[in-house]
Amino acid sequence: MIDFQNGTFFKLSPVPVGNVLSALQPLLIEGEQLIASFKGIRDSVTFTNMRIIAVNVQGITGKKKDYTSLPYSKIQAYSIESAGVFDIDSELELYFSGLGKVRFEFVGNVDTAAISRIISQFVLK
Repeated sequence: MIDFQNGTFFKLSPVPVGNVLSALQPLLIEGEQLIASFKGIRDSVTFTNMRIIAVNVQGITGKKKDYTSLPYSKIQAYSIESAGVFDIDSELELYFSGLGKVRFEFVGNVDTAAISRIISQFVLK
């Protein structure tokens, strides 16, 4: 499992979900659909209609990957910090029962309100 306790793990920018579909297709269950995807230098985070999938690419060649599934049903609370004038990064902190805090940092122009709506749609049901 990805060690989320060591500070910010990702510096993420939005990418089309088609860019990660082939890599995640074997993990998806029936009816699961990709909603939004964000990619760092090697790692990625994808929001589906059922969970968040974090992919940590390991090793020099990048063939070894760690996939962490974070189900919306285990989220107890979350917070989003939007980008400012001098601080252009935005952040998402999720608090999972049994796991603790998971923190993602987004770079560039990321619509944090849209991320909030995605999470709320599944957490508040």
